Amino acid sequence: MRVKGEHEIYCCGARVRISEKGIEILSEPTIEYCPLHEALYGTRKIDVEAVQKSVEMKIAGFGFCCGNRAFDDEPIVAYGASEMMRFWLEKKIIDCAVVVGEGAGTVITSNGRLVQAIGARLTGIVRTSPIPEIIQKIKSQGGIVLDEKNAVIDQVGGVKRALDLGFRHVAVSVAGFQSKVISDIRKIEVYAKADVLIFSVCNTCVGKEDVEHIARADVVCASASKILREEIGKKARLQLGVTIPVYALTEKGKRFVLAYLAEFKDKLVIFRIGRLPYEVEGRGPRLKSA
Repeated sequence: MRVKGEHEIYCCGARVRISEKGIEILSEPTIEYCPLHEALYGTRKIDVEAVQKSVEMKIAGFGFCCGNRAFDDEPIVAYGASEMMRFWLEKKIIDCAVVVGEGAGTVITSNGRLVQAIGARLTGIVRTSPIPEIIQKIKSQGGIVLDEKNAVIDQVGGVKRALDLGFRHVAVSVAGFQSKVISDIRKIEVYAKADVLIFSVCNTCVGKEDVEHIARADVVCASASKILREEIGKKARLQLGVTIPVYALTEKGKRFVLAYLAEFKDKLVIFRIGRLPYEVEGRGPRLKSA
């Protein structure tokens, strides 16, 4: 597998540059253990070497940032954004999704399988550059790349394009390091009289300044963020999971999540609780000590 172009992502809170020159870890990971990371990559202790290994496995395993990138639409996690968006599209609960993929940037599509193929094993993409083979594959599967020349990540622009195309019920993913975008999309939603479900993702490194924007999302993945568990978890109307909790903050978010659970194949335990978040000691990621 050979990387094309230059890309920056977050992995376990570490900022990583991936290019034809190799993999460069730009900052230390902020967590020391993540059960999801262990399940996917077999690593218990997260350090720079573990981050390097997991990125190498992404590249070797499914062509991450490569021209021959695999588009596998098998589900990876139970309550992932791409897994849920795929379901909502296939059940016509939404008519379009605005997501982000490496080598393409912002993508607009009504193809649920494409949403999952793009999102599988994906972590927060800070910036990317165009990879023609990936762009062509996305287009061949019914995806629209917002900016084929530059592969920009612009979720506001993606929502605008979706609305211009006539879609009225749109779901969009927004990474925590772009949290202000959530408030900008809400303004567009009101102005256009549209229906936009915002799914906040990749939130490990968010700070206090991000909370007010993330609180305006419909569904939020807590990732490894302590502040989101404390500040966003208590606003939740519904919580999915304990290890990496996902919070439904609005009635719409709750309704969409319950629709997803209605056809979820695994067994579930559902019970009433006085307040959220619900946490179990020893479960979930561990942050590094200050």
